[in-house]
Amino acid sequence: MSIAVVDYGMGNLRSVAKALQHVAADQPVFITSDAEEIHRAERVVFPGQGAARDCMRELHARNLHTVVMQAAREKPFLGICMGMQVLADHSEENAGVECLGLYPGNVRFFGNPLCDVQGVTLKVPHMGWNQVQQTAHPLWHNIANNSRFYFVHSYYMDPQDQSLIMGTTTHGKKFVSAMGRNNVFAVQFHPEKSASDGLQLLKNFSRWQGTDKVT
Repeated sequence: MSIAVVDYGMGNLRSVAKALQHVAADQPVFITSDAEEIHRAERVVFPGQGAARDCMRELHARNLHTVVMQAAREKPFLGICMGMQVLADHSEENAGVECLGLYPGNVRFFGNPLCDVQGVTLKVPHMGWNQVQQTAHPLWHNIANNSRFYFVHSYYMDPQDQSLIMGTTTHGKKFVSAMGRNNVFAVQFHPEKSASDGLQLLKNFSRWQGTDKVT
């Protein structure tokens, strides 16, 4: 069961690939910008860092947008950070960017200043460790609710369909930190930087058939 890590010139590709190789030593893991290789892979990981406009520009420039969307419709698919946000219709970043539109919704800016309930100003970007409150999903297997994961972002996913929400986190406001449906799971945090719980999530993905359990 091969795992393709999509290379569109952005994202923490090698760290993601190394983490996957560590937890799925029996599966070929490869970084690729070749649409045919992505099409042939049994599982696809779509990582990302940086700006939404740059992400969408590079996906189109490399002719990867179609195969990424096809993978998200047909096979186990994991989006990480920007790889989660671009699944929305639209992002507020860069004065507005049209994204892949797999799920209706917008990617919104935290705001500046951002304050907690006591009125204390919080930093944007949201950077560091924070808890995730889980909604039942097979990729949370063997990960305790409210476990902490590593975040680096200034924008967050705001889906129209609340049934997509598989995890929430609070940074001044409650926001969606994990979402999924059918064969797709996407997270705002970086599992490859999130110690044992992040590795467990990647291990779960490597054994996931896109159904209601891991094998």
